[in-house]
Amino acid sequence: METAVQVEELTSGASGRIIPLFKNLRQSIISYNAFRKSVLLIYSFFVWIVLILPRRHRRSSSAAASPPQSPRAETRRKFGLRRDEEDTLRRRALAEDIEMMVEDTGDWNSRCQWNTFLFYGARRNALFCRSWFPVSGELKGILIIIHGLNEHSGRYCNFAKQLISYNFGVYAMDWIGHGGSDGLHGYVPSLDHVVADTGVFLENIKSENPGVPCFLFGHSTGGAVVLKAASYPLLEEMLEGVILTSPALRVKPAHPIVGAMAPIFSLVAPRFQFKGANKRGIPVSRDPAALLAKYSDPLVYTGPIRVRTGHEILRISSYLTRNFKSITVPFFVLHGTADKVTDPLASQDLYNEAASKFKDIKLYEGFLHDLLFEPEREDIARDIIDWMEKRLSLA
Repeated sequence: METAVQVEELTSGASGRIIPLFKNLRQSIISYNAFRKSVLLIYSFFVWIVLILPRRHRRSSSAAASPPQSPRAETRRKFGLRRDEEDTLRRRALAEDIEMMVEDTGDWNSRCQWNTFLFYGARRNALFCRSWFPVSGELKGILIIIHGLNEHSGRYCNFAKQLISYNFGVYAMDWIGHGGSDGLHGYVPSLDHVVADTGVFLENIKSENPGVPCFLFGHSTGGAVVLKAASYPLLEEMLEGVILTSPALRVKPAHPIVGAMAPIFSLVAPRFQFKGANKRGIPVSRDPAALLAKYSDPLVYTGPIRVRTGHEILRISSYLTRNFKSITVPFFVLHGTADKVTDPLASQDLYNEAASKFKDIKLYEGFLHDLLFEPEREDIARDIIDWMEKRLSLA
């Protein structure tokens, strides 16, 4: 008699973590009107800081220099920096130890040349990167992978294996604060920084591989990053197209008040973690083994979302939703209809509204958020490869 395996429901990505951010706070407020008055008071206070204090500082700066930081504050600052650096080195060592070659794949390992390296992004942060290339045969193109929130590039080794078998080269980059890259784990000070790093990474790959067609791939929040990067004409010209799986579009907070307060809290306490936004919640795959592998991975951040990170997801999602009609890059968007983390209807709206002349969409009935970790992952990867080959044949 078979015994059913109980798998803890887990969540990842964008909206599944933003929705509960102010849930406990909202329930604890005496009344909506009282809360609204408090928000207005806080907002007024910060407007006063922004408008008044800079002027006072300009008047006083000519008279005297700012007093030096207290020894205790300086000690705390140095301790924090040292702690972040130690955590980065620990994660980088773990990233290096990830098996880049896939077991039980016949002679595939002998046909693949792989590498790990550090790339310095737009602000000179060290970003951990990976590459896989076929040893022989004509290279059809290169796919650059931008992972989703809280995960890392090492999770895409099996996808890289399938791409290599069709003579595509692969690069993958860990965002700042993710995987083996610099930064506090799970903290993204600005998704525009990730967009800029993606652009610099693409430019570098194009310069090292002249004449080779390049595609950008982004999952979840990584899909939002890729779509915004490809909206810049200089970067769009370098691309044959972009592939988006479960992109974080039209992400909404649980309540309008959350949207109003997010910019304020992201300035006051950007690294603060909301304890109500933990890893329990919406499942992201129908494969129990894939869920177990993801959430037992020490490089996958499973802690509460940080305030600034949540605000950045809301911000980039809002920007893209307002600008669907200005999207002209060729794209292929894939989404599961049962995804409860990001909205498949937003992907449909992107397809309907975008001005791109070459665009495709595929909705997978009943599939969840992490499409490349669903039981049908190989079929989904093949759909992506077929689209790239179709794009190349027309280009």
